[in-house]
Amino acid sequence: MGLAFSTNAQKLDSAITLSAYAEAYYSFDMAQPDNHLRPGFFYSFNRHNEVNLNMGMIKLAYAKNNVRGNLALMAGTYPQYNLAAEPELLRSVFEANAGVKLSKKKELWLDAGIMPSHIGFESAIGKDCWNLTRSMLADNTPYYEAGARLSYTSPSGKWYASGLLLNGWQRIARVDGNNTPAFGTQLTFKPNGTTTINWSTFVGNDKPDTLSQMRIFNNLYAQFQLTDRLGMILGCDIGMEDAASGDSTNIFITPIVIPRFKINDKTFIAARWELYQDEDG
Repeated sequence: MGLAFSTNAQKLDSAITLSAYAEAYYSFDMAQPDNHLRPGFFYSFNRHNEVNLNMGMIKLAYAKNNVRGNLALMAGTYPQYNLAAEPELLRSVFEANAGVKLSKKKELWLDAGIMPSHIGFESAIGKDCWNLTRSMLADNTPYYEAGARLSYTSPSGKWYASGLLLNGWQRIARVDGNNTPAFGTQLTFKPNGTTTINWSTFVGNDKPDTLSQMRIFNNLYAQFQLTDRLGMILGCDIGMEDAASGDSTNIFITPIVIPRFKINDKTFIAARWELYQDEDG
């Protein structure tokens, strides 16, 4: 069980917005681990049999004319475990990025820094997700990334496209010995107010150059609001990575289905079905 608290964004002036958010939770694992840690593939709400803070965050956003930027700092068990591989001073950074608009007439932007991931429909912020807990699909794909992003939004707002140069697969600091660039793309289509179709990709080596285990990853999902009360998300992750031995390829596939039923303006019921399969089944 969990509780989420957020403040209404406060305008400090016409360009600066301050907001805050927090998630507190209690979880119980039937295996009852003595160290109070749930299995290692969980990075959110992962402490057993204790009340804890998953994430508390304060964010400062700037947007004026052709310049924008975000700085958000966080604390909790989510950054403690999900950013454990990062330098200690960076583990509390949720966002730290700046952007400049490259065209006077077009929505063409160049942003750089630490940003939320371009992959997936679930984020680290619970209030933005349909389910209280994150899926295995979300917990094992990037929640954040560091690099540069060139993005374009069509005049109608129906199309969004971006290309990214990244430090790696959910990396702020590069892996020691890695000098290989990683790339990402995102294409989103919103034909109307009730449908979103998204395709995101990642290509790169997230290991030292001497290992050169190239990863190719595709994330595809569609989100529908079928009626006033019923919504649906259908998605599938498909990826492959060269094995460490160099003579084979690891393949993984994760389909996911999430229906959500609206009881009233503030109450929803959502369920989730997902299946993870690698080359061994």
